[in-house]
Amino acid sequence: MFITFEGLDFSGKSTQVKLLVERLSRENHTVVALRDPGGTNIGEKIRTILLDKNLNGMADFTELFLFSASRSQLVQEVIKPALEGGLVVVLDRFYDSTTAYQGWGRGLSVDAIKVINNAAAGGLMPDLTFFIDIPVPEVEKRMHQLKSRVDRMESSGREFYDRVRQGYLQLAKEEKRFQVIDGLQPVDEVHDLIWEKVQQQVASRTKS
Repeated sequence: MFITFEGLDFSGKSTQVKLLVERLSRENHTVVALRDPGGTNIGEKIRTILLDKNLNGMADFTELFLFSASRSQLVQEVIKPALEGGLVVVLDRFYDSTTAYQGWGRGLSVDAIKVINNAAAGGLMPDLTFFIDIPVPEVEKRMHQLKSRVDRMESSGREFYDRVRQGYLQLAKEEKRFQVIDGLQPVDEVHDLIWEKVQQQVASRTKS
């Protein structure tokens, strides 16, 4: 089973990834937890470049291809072998981030990005995607509280995040695998909603 988490920066998705991985492990599932970009030696080096606040001159297409390069390495080196081995893969971001951030956010062609995403992922698609949704003012509030930790991607401004959020909401309308979760709810309540959906997915896979 392949589960991905999406959301604006500071949405709390990484916390939910951690809680789900812990819950799955307690239920005797063998889980591989990863992040995108990253997750491999090559991917982590690319991640460092992408998040470097000193690289503000990066072209939008350069950013797109770097994300895709890291993802391709992660899929081939880790994700596909894990899934083929019957493991559960839980991933903090996947190609939906690229559609939302580089497509809707940066204004690159969404249709072109979807083609690139498919190629980089080798045709792989998540079974379940959780979009932890919070309004942009909440992003700014949380970002202000952690100002010293803001990276290059997180420094893009309100209008950028408004576009990214709309991109995610559009994807949620198009993709049945998407589950939109209100990220303003207490952490435990968000986790309970996610766990309910995961159990439903497990039951559905068991029947089939």
